[in-house]
Parts: sequence; structure tokens; C-alpha cells
Amino acid sequence: MRTATAIAAAVRKGDITATRVVSRTLDALAADPHVAVTRVLAERALAEAAAVDAKRALGVDPGPLAGVPYAVKDLFDVVDLPTTAGSAARAAGPLAGADAEAIRRLQAAGGVLCATLNMDAFAYGFATVNADYGTTRNPHDPMRIAGGSSGGSAAAVAAGLVPLTLGSDTNGSVRVPASLCGLYGVRPARGDLPLAGTFPFAESFDEIGPFAASLQDLALVWAVLRGGEIAPAATSPKIARLGGRFRENADPAQLAAIDAIAPDAPLIELPDVARARSAAFVITAYEGGHLHRDALASEPFGYDPAVRDRLIAGALLPDALYRQALAFRADYIARIEAMVADYDILLAPSTPCAAPLIDDPVITIDGEPSPARANLGIHTQPITFTALPVLAVPLKRPGHLPLGLQLIGKSGDEGALLRLAAELEDRGITGVTMPAGAFAGEMT
Repeated sequence: MRTATAIAAAVRKGDITATRVVSRTLDALAADPHVAVTRVLAERALAEAAAVDAKRALGVDPGPLAGVPYAVKDLFDVVDLPTTAGSAARAAGPLAGADAEAIRRLQAAGGVLCATLNMDAFAYGFATVNADYGTTRNPHDPMRIAGGSSGGSAAAVAAGLVPLTLGSDTNGSVRVPASLCGLYGVRPARGDLPLAGTFPFAESFDEIGPFAASLQDLALVWAVLRGGEIAPAATSPKIARLGGRFRENADPAQLAAIDAIAPDAPLIELPDVARARSAAFVITAYEGGHLHRDALASEPFGYDPAVRDRLIAGALLPDALYRQALAFRADYIARIEAMVADYDILLAPSTPCAAPLIDDPVITIDGEPSPARANLGIHTQPITFTALPVLAVPLKRPGHLPLGLQLIGKSGDEGALLRLAAELEDRGITGVTMPAGAFAGEMT
């Protein structure tokens, strides 16, 4: 598969034009069989590619992402277009007055925006089952879900349509689809990446993050988004494995990989994991419900029914319960920071299983069948609650459905995450396996 790093190098060297790369990408996006794409932005993309080629012709460096095509989850503002946030109720407007800050940074680095991508309506779900825009299919098996709510962003990269995409992660919406589609993904530390110009879900937890099929690509786009390179770790990180609930609902392959990565690392239990997940549900539901309360009162039938009912329930939660959940979170973060102070990275599964079937979206939790749309985040929601940065990595398992792990780090020490991820690739434990039939995008 073509990588962003290789494309940028070829465009900067003059081996290929950005216009040629982008034209091929637009053709692939227009033929998307995975229900990942909601809008192909051909006119804008070709104009941006031409601007990159013009800089190159003048001897001006177009930037580290020169000519690299990318796409974004449909909750990022794109100037002069409606930001649907996955809902047809917003398809008629209002129009965005400017690009989201993340898009502005990628464009300044030479990136070319080519499409917007499917998602769970208003980012409320882990499946990308969308009543208005369809269900995104997993490129590794089109009978299975891609995960969510950034499922279109994950599927577009896994299918080889674009090398980079942007998603958002409130309770696992990057980490879950990264695991189910076999990709790298980032949930950054609080406030590390720009949220300006994105449609909110739950203010306490919302973050944006990139997807990539190459660790080098991920590090590149992460640096562009945060406005500076991530300092490499000088030494191998000190690791701990998360036990308790994180080992009770996990695929044996995930547990075997975690134990192989650091067999002598201590097994530690985060306190009150179930309570932390419950509090995350309360905060998410309350903030999401109150954000939409006025619109729900005036136009309830404009909402995806599965999302509408959950938002209404959230809007009805008492203020006192919400304040209690926030107070618990503040105390919890302090406790976790003290508990993990001696470790650089914690290891945990990303999802409890591989992608479930679209026609039977049920997973097993504690031995009982549970709806995937609400419960695929069983391992990601408690980590969201800690406010720690996470690098999602795919296990190297050709011939099997993808599975991933969470590398959970410390704010300000993201270099340790990238170092460990590189070491795991070198050891053959992690790495991306592209599905059969993925668009290759040769640079010819």
C-alpha cells in the first residue's frame, strides 16, 4: 500500500505530481464499496493538489505532507459545507464558515482533503450503523462492522482509499475501529490536538485523532496536528499490564500478545473500573443530551431513532448525578496518576473481541450476550476516564480478523508510546495486514 511518507517524498522530489496522486484517489473514493465515504470533495481536492504542484514548480517546499490525500470524519467543519455529524437533519446547513483547525494544519503541511466519512449519528455508538448514510462495512470482511463512531475513517484507510484519516474519540471512537480494522490510531492527551471546528458530543471527553496503516505515517500526521515533533524516548519504557476487568473480557490472542510484550511486567488493577465506566456513561449521556435538548424538543423525528432515544434519556438525567460523576472523575484521575507514576506505559486490549457481524451485532460480555453498539468500548471507556494518551496498535495476525491493543502513556511523554510501538513492529508482534482487494494506489 502507498504510504503518506512515500507519497510526500515522491511529490517533493518531483517523481510524481500531487494532481496525479489525488486524481487516482478521487476515483477510488468515488467507487468506495464499504459505505465509508459520505462526500467526495473532487473540486476542492484538485485545487489543493494544483497548489502543491505550483509550489513545487517554484522550488518552494510544499510541506511534510506534500500531495498526501486524506479524508475526515463528517464532524469536522469543511468551509462552505454543512457539518452533518452523521445526521441528515444537518445536511441542509448551516454551512461551515471556515475549515476546522486540524484541516487547516494539514493543508498548511501540504495535505489534500479529498472526502468526508461516515460515522454513528452524532458520534453516539461503537458500530457506524447509520440510519441516514448506511452501515460502514469492514474491509477485512464486508459482513462485519468496522467499529465506531469513526468507522468510516478506519475503513477508508484499511481499504487503502487514503493513507490518512481523522476521527474523533470520546469513549473509544478511534481505538475501537482501529482495533476492528487493524490500524494505528491515537487518542491524545487532553487538549493536545485542536478541537476547534469539530461538532461536539461530550465536552468532558471529546478528542480528535488520526488513523494510519503505517506507524511512520501516524507519527508524521500526529506531529503536524500538534504543531511539533514528538521527542523520541531515550530508553525503553517501563511497562505494566492491566489486570482485572481488562483480562476478563478479552480475546486470548490479545492476552497472549500482552504477556509476550512484557512477560515480567507487573499485573496491576485499576480501582473501581466498573464505576469509572458507569460514570463515563453518565457524563457522556448528560452532556450529549443537553447539547441536543432544544433540537430534540423541536424536531425529534429528524434524529436517528437509536440515537434519539439515548440522547433524550441523557437530557433527563438529574444535574446532581452529573455533578457527582464529575467529582468522582476528578478524584479518580488523581488516584490513577499516583498509582501509575512508576510506569511509562500500561498495556490493555482495545476491544473485547474481533468485529461482530452486521446482521448479528452482539458480543459476549461476562459470559452474556450484549449489544455491540454500546459495549465494544468496555476497555476504552475507563481509559478515557483517566485522561491519559493512548496509541492503538494492531496485532500482526495474517489470516485472522484484526485485533488491537491500547498502549496507554503519560501526557508529555508520547515519545515512549512511539518507541514501544516501533519495537513491537520490529519483534513482529504488531503491524498492519491489508485486506485482500485493498486499493493499492501505485504512484504511476
